Amino acid sequence: MPRLTGEYLEQLKTAKVLCVGDLMLDLYIYGQATRLSPEAPVPIVAVRRKALMPGGLGNVVMNLHSLGAIPMAVGVVGGDQWAPILTGLLAEALGADAPPPIEEPLRPTTVKTRVIAGIQQVVRFDEESESPLSKDAELRHRMAVLDLLPSCGAVACSDYGKGVLTPAFCSWLMARADELKLAVVVDPKGADFGRYRGATLVTPNRQELALAASEDLNGASAEKLISVGRKVMERDGLRNLLITRSEDGMTLLTSDGQNLHFPAKAREVFDVSGAGDTVVAAVSACLAAGLGLAAGAEIATLAAAVVVGKVGTATASPAEIMDSLGQ
Repeated sequence: MPRLTGEYLEQLKTAKVLCVGDLMLDLYIYGQATRLSPEAPVPIVAVRRKALMPGGLGNVVMNLHSLGAIPMAVGVVGGDQWAPILTGLLAEALGADAPPPIEEPLRPTTVKTRVIAGIQQVVRFDEESESPLSKDAELRHRMAVLDLLPSCGAVACSDYGKGVLTPAFCSWLMARADELKLAVVVDPKGADFGRYRGATLVTPNRQELALAASEDLNGASAEKLISVGRKVMERDGLRNLLITRSEDGMTLLTSDGQNLHFPAKAREVFDVSGAGDTVVAAVSACLAAGLGLAAGAEIATLAAAVVVGKVGTATASPAEIMDSLGQ
């Protein structure tokens, strides 16, 4: 495995990554809870501030930007008041000349509202649609992807099950990427990993792997996870698999039979929301920069350790990654 140095992170500045998948808006409501409501056994949160930031695919974009890479994106928004807000928040990372998201007027923009009391999330509200895109929006979505594919070095897919990364679209995308010899990294959702057949790398956490394999992996050993991961790879035609294991780090299963483990950087965990976005961003940036899977997994492990130490959807910069190593 490579030893991470500043030169690795410097190379990410050349990485152009096309992001596709489920674009979201994250609304955080921060406050303090000191008493229970007399109306119901729930905390009363005295609101102190609110924050809006891109989530889902948008968080992948922001993570790539924070790492110094060059993100491009094709996402979908609804015809509502949230769409221009989300587009505006992405503008800094994507650039003023970036094409806007695909708009589907009858579809809501996906919005996740989290209420945080102190550092504890007490409730989340989801406004969303899980229906596939309309035929018109699907066509516009594919045409936008085709326009950007030739200018990128890798593709990052963020699947949150909101109707964008359908089996048909994934099959089409894998074929187009293969024609251009582009790596495709997928943050998966659901039990059907077969939809990602041909992907360069899929990055499930322990629970996602258990769902795909129809097995209980709670408390499973590294050897058990590797065995199950290999079976899923073979069954679903996945070239490589990166199993994210929270405090146990990550395990990379490669197409040439290697099983590489990357220990987690020990630190206090405040919020794991968005950590999967950080992983897919870091690995796809490394592949686009020609650094390879092992370097990608190492940088992803360190970047994820940085973001889980923050409250809310977060990103990791090269300086924060090097600081965590004492370099």
